[in-house]
Amino acid sequence: MTNGKPVRYLVLAVLLALILGPAGVAAALPYPDVPADSLTQVTDRSPFEHSFPACNDGARQTGRNYLNSEVEPQVDVDPTNPQHIVGAWQQDRWSNGGANSLVAGVSIDGGDTWTQVPIQGITRCGGGGEYERATDPWVSFAPNGDVYFMSQTFNNTNATNAQLVSKSTDGGFTWSDPITLIRDTAGTVLNDKVALTADPTNADYAYSVWTRLVFPDARASATAGERALGFRGPTWFARTTDRGKTWENARMIYDPGQVNQTIGNQIVVLPDSFDGKADGNGTLVNAFNLIYNYKNTGKVRGHNVAVMRSTDKGKTWSSPTIVSKLGQVQVTDPDTGQLVRTGDINPDVAVDRSSGALYLVWQDARFSGGARAGIAFSKSTDGGRTWSAPVQINQVSSVSAFTPTVHVADDGTIGVSYYDFRNNTDSQPLDTDYWLVHSHDGGATWTDENHIAGPFDMKWAPDSPGRGFFVGDYEGLTAVGNSFLPFFVQANSDNANNASDVYSTRVGP
Repeated sequence: MTNGKPVRYLVLAVLLALILGPAGVAAALPYPDVPADSLTQVTDRSPFEHSFPACNDGARQTGRNYLNSEVEPQVDVDPTNPQHIVGAWQQDRWSNGGANSLVAGVSIDGGDTWTQVPIQGITRCGGGGEYERATDPWVSFAPNGDVYFMSQTFNNTNATNAQLVSKSTDGGFTWSDPITLIRDTAGTVLNDKVALTADPTNADYAYSVWTRLVFPDARASATAGERALGFRGPTWFARTTDRGKTWENARMIYDPGQVNQTIGNQIVVLPDSFDGKADGNGTLVNAFNLIYNYKNTGKVRGHNVAVMRSTDKGKTWSSPTIVSKLGQVQVTDPDTGQLVRTGDINPDVAVDRSSGALYLVWQDARFSGGARAGIAFSKSTDGGRTWSAPVQINQVSSVSAFTPTVHVADDGTIGVSYYDFRNNTDSQPLDTDYWLVHSHDGGATWTDENHIAGPFDMKWAPDSPGRGFFVGDYEGLTAVGNSFLPFFVQANSDNANNASDVYSTRVGP
């Protein structure tokens, strides 16, 4: 034993030198790529597979249904137990919008295994609901471990649409009857692109935000379909102050004016103090795409990444601050020109709960002169008042990169996940891969990238005529301690009966 001790001490010293470096400061260890066999397949067959004819009223609805497909996942981690994770997704996607219903996935072992839980009371397929379809699922944990589930519901056979909130107090295994935040029956109104945020500083509060698209007539609304471009599109907001027992009346918090709109609204909450200044006080920051169709004062016509702030938990809001232009471009198959529907109009936002730094990512064509989509990144260290100039962070700039998601691990590492076509070499399949790039210095450098999954053939994903192959307008990304947990969709090549599935994995030092 005495002869072994010096050897062990030497090994330990070498490891410490590698980790700490010559100055004794901790350096980031590289993250390994994810082996294909370490991916966890979260979904498989639809829980509505055998009830499909009855819950969809036979042939009344229009469009093609991709039974057993899952798209557009989102995920969050329980702050009281990092091994407890709840995700959400659209189940059985329709070609012309929405899905049969929404399903939650619950893991109590850090993402190794998952239980599927259909959300009751939102659609006929889900059980007990009045609506035909649902979309845009969103989950968020309160600081006491309660979890909220947001659903956007609508009908295909008439114009009725709504925003609903369900809540679970047992970790996502059972859910309350949904509370309706807003419901419209006129063919001129569509409530779209919802997000919900439970306040991490106060379990009494949670906030929901969305766009209320108003069209000049019902025909214009039907023609617009899911394009999310309306005659007028203000931001609407609702909140609870009693842990979800009741919700205040929904109200408009920002009106961009006629023929203008917002889309992709999403709220984050700053820590009570940040950056050494005790001025956070739980400030809310709403990030969104501000679309000016005609206004060009200050050259802001078109798509703009913007933020609004509230210092009183949503009672009042500042006017928008424009972070940057958003250079939109349609993503296509580089060989055939076939369309791919991506998160091209939705910025994603995250906050470092230790430092208060804010991070924004979005899909942008500026880096290629408008030729292809890249991933843009900007940060704010003053609570969203000012922002850094956008930089490109996808690691292969010669191909389209799309649908980015940002999150911050417990140690402050920033992770951004996205898809790209770098491995596409054949005109038949559209080979697509999923990646995670990360920064260990607050976004100053982005030198580490990890392969998460793929390649898979995007052409087997559910298709939206006129919109393209679709795996989601957003994907999920969270952190379990210092490791990231991507929660994302892959298409299933050569499997017409199961077009896509949700997967998860762990990526960390």
